[in-house]
Amino acid sequence: MRLWLKDSERKPDPTPVATDDRKVVLVGLILWVLTLVGLLIFLKPLLAGGHGFWLWTVVVGIALGIAGLIYTSVRQTRRGQDR
Repeated sequence: MRLWLKDSERKPDPTPVATDDRKVVLVGLILWVLTLVGLLIFLKPLLAGGHGFWLWTVVVGIALGIAGLIYTSVRQTRRGQDR
């Protein structure tokens, strides 16, 4: 197996696949919200065990998910791929 190919031996790059990234971000965001619900159900044992930072981790995950959803929506709208 060779690690380097000459430009004349290279195959052309494949064309990019059109995807809707908003769906992927939305699924991740839903998982973070479900995790938040699960942590809130067991809030007392969570805090008693000294794992309160898990709650803040989930809150940051939700905030980043919302930011990602906004970003991907704006990006697709600017590209004219709004479906």
